[in-house]
Formats: sequence, structure tokens, C-alpha cells
Amino acid sequence: MLLKVMKKLFGSQNERVLKSLQPMVERINALEPEIAPLDDAALAAKTVEFRERLEQGATLDDLLPEAFAVVREASRRVLSMRHFDVQLIGGIVLHQGKIAEMKTGEGKTLVATLAVYLNALTGRGVHVVTVNDYLARRDAEWMGRLYNFLGLTVGVVIPGVDDAARKEAYAADVTYGTNNEFGFDYLRDNMKFSLDDFCQRPPHYAIVDEVDSILIDEARTPLIISGPADVSTDLYVKVNTLIPRFQPEVHYTVDEKARSVSLTEDGVALGEELLAVENLYDPRNIEQLHHLNQALKAHVLFKRDVDYLVADGQVVIVDEFTGRAMTGRRFSDGLHQALEAKEGVKVERENQTLASVTFQNYFRMYEKLAGMTGTADTEAAEFKKIYNLDVVVIPTHHPMVREDHPDAIYKTLAAKYRAIVREIKELHQEGRPVLVGTVSIDVSEKISGLLKKEKIPHSVLNAKQHAKEAEIVTEAGQQGRVTIATNMAGRGTDIKLGEGVPGLGGLHILGTSRHESRRIDNQLRGRAGRQGDPGSSRFFLSLEDDLLRVFGSDRISGIMDRLGMEEDEPIEHNMISKAIENAQRKVEGHNFEIRKHLLEYDDVMNKQREVIYGQRRELLESSDLKEAVTEMVTEQVQALAADIGDANIPSVDWDWSALEERVNDLFFFPLDWDEAAKSELNAAELESRLLELVKKRYQEREEEIGADNMRQLERLLLLQMVDSHWKEHLLNMDHLKEGIGLRGYGQKNPLIEYKREGFKMFREMIDRMEEQTVRTLFRVRLVRSDDVEELESQQRNRRQPMQLSRGEGGAEAGARQPVTRQGDKVGRNAPCPCGSGKKHKRCCGRQ
Repeated sequence: MLLKVMKKLFGSQNERVLKSLQPMVERINALEPEIAPLDDAALAAKTVEFRERLEQGATLDDLLPEAFAVVREASRRVLSMRHFDVQLIGGIVLHQGKIAEMKTGEGKTLVATLAVYLNALTGRGVHVVTVNDYLARRDAEWMGRLYNFLGLTVGVVIPGVDDAARKEAYAADVTYGTNNEFGFDYLRDNMKFSLDDFCQRPPHYAIVDEVDSILIDEARTPLIISGPADVSTDLYVKVNTLIPRFQPEVHYTVDEKARSVSLTEDGVALGEELLAVENLYDPRNIEQLHHLNQALKAHVLFKRDVDYLVADGQVVIVDEFTGRAMTGRRFSDGLHQALEAKEGVKVERENQTLASVTFQNYFRMYEKLAGMTGTADTEAAEFKKIYNLDVVVIPTHHPMVREDHPDAIYKTLAAKYRAIVREIKELHQEGRPVLVGTVSIDVSEKISGLLKKEKIPHSVLNAKQHAKEAEIVTEAGQQGRVTIATNMAGRGTDIKLGEGVPGLGGLHILGTSRHESRRIDNQLRGRAGRQGDPGSSRFFLSLEDDLLRVFGSDRISGIMDRLGMEEDEPIEHNMISKAIENAQRKVEGHNFEIRKHLLEYDDVMNKQREVIYGQRRELLESSDLKEAVTEMVTEQVQALAADIGDANIPSVDWDWSALEERVNDLFFFPLDWDEAAKSELNAAELESRLLELVKKRYQEREEEIGADNMRQLERLLLLQMVDSHWKEHLLNMDHLKEGIGLRGYGQKNPLIEYKREGFKMFREMIDRMEEQTVRTLFRVRLVRSDDVEELESQQRNRRQPMQLSRGEGGAEAGARQPVTRQGDKVGRNAPCPCGSGKKHKRCCGRQ
């Protein structure tokens, strides 16, 4: 009650923020008479003037009113679009590093130009992150005309372009691309062997379009670069043949809320019998148990044409939020292989992680982050907690007049579908366009089949037709059109009403069921009523829908029975709609916990990732690592002396044979001290004598190889050791995460245990890496002068990433073919065998 009174007196926090920005909008508007008379050249010259003022100490906030006024005038001339006052507010919010929530059709793409231009003046690059390649290309081309007019360069990063093109795109003042491409390029850069090969610059400022989709919906699964592991796929096929023997409730139970399946005692016994093992939970049989669990999951929880589809002999994931086919992406942890076995297609080998990062940790690296979307306010708490981003709801330019009808709830699915077809038929006869939103491919094809029977012409947009996405969505507002779209397919594309449609009542949105997340429903509703257009929306539900079935429809069902309602008679009441919203809130809270849990575990990895990537960068930046290597050598000697030289016992009783063995193993020379020399040493002298000998041996190695070759060899070896040990460490951390939950049974916090064990494993990995580097450096033998160059070339080839994926999926997988040499090897500096007289590397070796 007190909160309501305070809101009436002082306004909400959002209203106070908007009120504080109004004077800035008035300052921008006041500059219009001064900017408008400038010719094109004078307007473009303002960019140079602003950059000079920045160099002289001005801040971006100082330049904001003038810069925004310049962008608005340039946009009017180049794009024939003039920013509204509410769009100026959106631009200020983006510049401040916040999220601007603007309704569909309010021109978010144009709003971004204001903050992008202002922040690009620093010359440090601005990234505009979109949800798909089509939007990245479209916006770069469309808004690029404005930036080019003002003297800024524009780049776009899309799949399939080579490193040279990527580097050029990232060097531009403004770079458009998808979240996946930006994240994968960060990982790929940190696997390269030269700073010159890096594509990205240090992350400066990013504006994330459809920020809720990218930072919330897609944040549950990390980006992963992986290579094939040496594991047989036969067991997946074998276990798959056994699954039909398992019966629900007898051999396994299903928890649909948690999306999990568990074996019962009878199920474990049947598994042991079928797999011919004595105890499935014996550590030796844990792999077979894992395969059995994943196969059950694949058969029981994952439905074809809902969670995935089969195309061209491959299992393709369907994005649960957009309904798009995610070609090339793979579920992790053997689940994809289990689905391949279930569908009878070729089972691909599992992959081993080479590099990974979550979207949370990738986007938190930017100095300043902003976002825009039509639906962020419902997740404001998560944006604040995870990304420290505030949400500001921007008012619409024209009042919203869309009519949102209460949900219509039916007893059965069949009754619901009949009602949906009836409503579509009535509206189609009136000539009103209808956009039907479905949660899966299966449902969209079912409704399409029902409409065909009624001879109602329509377009279907789902994961199977994503290539025509923008084209179909753009036409959805034309008179008499019926469009069926899976979830939010076509997001980011405006639906403009055709001639005569506003007079008929505008576009009608028909939801075939409620989604787990209120945002997805709001996004669907938001397709109608853009910029003051008329429109309406209604969601159709049944008691058999997953959301109502899983989250308790007994009460509603009881009401329907008591009222004696017929199957085809719906309940339509705001109270019911509110009850459904509460169920959605519970699911959203559950999903937030999943994302938070993922982030808490990835934060451990992120600290380690920062250390490793920081080390790699230092190695690449430094041309002389002698000091670092000498420090490693010293540490190894100190550890060796400490292990052997016990000050509490006489030196003659030390384990000299162990010392000699370890010196030979580590530094590759014999320690031939006589007994007299050994008896005279104490612990401190042992260390100094050993260090003196080892440094002398190191000097001899440098003279044998040559100082330049030694420096290059040190750098290559350290890079190789960092990469190979980091890869192994990632695998070990994956295994640790899989089993750490069991610590909870011992009254221990699994997260604290994961942090403690993870830190211990990381320290051990660093120690092993340093020890192996020293051992290899003292042992390696170079025969020819070009051996070091060949080592570098081999390393570059070996580390080409094999597959990009999202934690439960990935992108373009490209297995490379091995290169075979014909004839004898020719050294790079040897005369070319073609007889040109040039060195091989300058002639045929270039190929």
C-alpha cells in the first residue's frame, strides 16, 4: 500500500529516470536549427572535429548533444528517417550502458545509431550484436550508409569468412555480427600462434540487439571449440537396442519439470542383466551407466520435430526459443550420439573441449555493455545481478491501442485446435491478417494440416523453412494473410500492415499455447500494434498443454467440471490468466537458477581461463623469454634440492641416487660428484651448486642451438605446453563437474568443493607444465637450421579447431583432410629443386 502511495507522489523509478533525461533531449532539439543548414561536407566534417575535441580532453558526455543532433540530421538526409524524441531517449540510455526496452516497431535499429556513432568516435571499435546473420548483414548495409556518410568505417562478421576479412571487419569503427561469431572469434584468437593473426581488438563497447534472447535465453549453454576424442561409438548403438525393454514407472521415472529421467531399482537390475555387468555403479562400469542414462533421455525426453529434426541423415537441434534449426550444433555429453543411434543415422564421435566460454563471461569483458529489446523488464533482476545492467522502459511514440484478450482455456487439445481453426476461419473471412505462434514444428504442421482441410491459404514458417524467414514475416500484415510461425521466428523483421488492414482491426496474434517464459509470449504479442497500429491478441490453451499439465491444472479442471462446462466451451477470465502467469514466473525463477548455477561454476573456469589466455598473450608479445625460462629452471632446481637436501640428516645419508636420476631426467646430464664433494654439502650449498651446473648446461644448449633459435624454441615449447596442458585440464574439469554433485550427500557444498578441487588441479597443471617445458628444452635435438620453423608450422596446423559448438550444440564442423608429402622433404632454406636458383621457401615452398 505504502509503495503505491509513494509511486503516486513521486512516480516510479523508471518515470524518474525518463524525467532526468528530458533536459538532454531538449538540448539536442535546440541544436537542430544550427545543424540543419550545414551542407553534406560540413556535416561529415563534424566527425573530425569531435575526434579532435576528444584528444584535447573532452568526454563523450560533453559531445553527446551535438553528436546526436548530427546523427539525426545525417539520418534525415541519408535514410529519410528523423529520430523521434523517444528514440533520442533510447540512444542516451544505450550510451549510459543500460538496456532500452522499446516496443516492437519503435525503431530500435535506428536508435542504436546514436550511441554507436558517439562511442565509435574514440576509434576503439563498437560491436553491434544481432541474433542472426541476416540481421547482421541487413543492419550493416542499411545503417552503414549513415556511418559512411559521417566518415566512419563499417564491418560485418558472418560465418564462412576468412581471418583476413574478419580482421578487417574488427578493425572498422563499427562491427556488426552475431553473438556466436564474436564469442567464437575470442576463443579462436586465444588459440593462435602470433598476435598478427588475432582478429579482435580488446573489447570496448557493445550494443546487444534482442538482449533478452542473447543474454538470458541463450546463456544456459556455453560456446565450445572441440576436437574429436578417441572414443568408440559402438556402445551407443548397442545400448540403444536395449531401451525398448525399459518400461515407464517400472524401470524409470520421469520428472518433466526438471527435464530428467531416473532409473528405478528394477531398472538398474535390468540394465545390469542386459549389459552383463555385476554392478552398474562400479567405477569400471560408469561409462555404460552414462550411456544408458543418455539413451533413456534421448528416447523419453527428446521428441522428433520438437526438440530436434532429422535432415540429410543428421540430427539437427531445434532452438527452443526461436524454433530455428541450429545446423551443425550438437548436444554435449553424448546426448547427440544417443539421438543419432535412436534415429538410425550415423553416430559421430564425441568431441573433446579445446576452448570454451559462456556468454555471461564473454560479454562481461566489455568495458561498457548496453542492450535493446521489446521485452526485458520481466528479467530486470537477472540483468542487474549477472551483468550489472539497468533496464529503462522507453515510452512509445504513439499510444499502444492493441487489444489483448484473456486466454481461452479448453478441456482437451482437440477442442483447443477446433477453436483455433474456427477463429482463424472467421478472421480470414473478414480479411484480417492472422499470425499464429506455435511452440514447436510439430504443432505448426498440425495446424497447417487442419487449415488445408478447411481450404484456408496460409504460409508456414518453422525451422524447416528458415531461409524464407524475413520474406514470410514481412508479408504477414497483408490483407487476408494467415502466417504460422514457430515461436519467435522472424524476430527483428517489421510487420507492416497492408492497405485497408487498419480499418479491419489490424493484425491478430493467435498463440496456440503459453510458453514457459512470459517474455516469449510478450514478444509474440508485440508483433501487433506497432507504432500505434490497431491489433489484437489471444492465447488458446488446453488442460493437456505441458505448462498446465506439469504445473497443476487440477484446480482449473475441477472448476470446469463443477460448472458442467462442455468440451468445446472455453474458460475466459483474467483470474485464470493471472494463475498461468504465476506458473510462468515459477518456471522463469527455475531457469534463472539454472543460468546462475552455470555461471557460478564457469566463474571458476573463467579465472583460470584469464590466467592461461593472459600467459599466452605474454608469450606472443615477448620475443625474449630467457628470463621466464631461467626462473622456471631455478624453481625446478629449488624444488629438487628441497626434496633431497634434508637439513636434519647428514648429507652422506641423502638419497643421492634419486637426485642423480632426477637431474638426468629433468636436465639431461649426469651428476658425477665424488663422495668427498657430497659429504661437504649442506642444503643451501646443494641448491647453489646444482643451480650453477644447470645454468652452465643451459648456456651450452644455447651455444649448440644458437641464441636466436633458442629464443624461438623456448617460445614454441611454452605455447605448446600451455595449449596441451590446458586442453587436458578442461577435460579433467569437465569430469570433476560431472561428479561433484555427489559431494552434497556428504553434507558438503558442491560449488565450494568444485572451487577448492579446481584450484588444486590448476596449480598442479601449472607445475606439470613448467616441469615438462624444462625437461623438453634440455632434451630436444635440432638437426637442421629450419627445424624450429618446421616445428612452428606443425603447431599451427595441429591446432586448427575441428568443431564449434554451443554447450548443447555447435556450429560449422569442418574436419580437415591430412596433407601427405610426395617425395623427399626439402628444407625451407635449401635451394629449390625446380632449378630457379631461389630458396625453397621463396619459390615452390610458398605453395
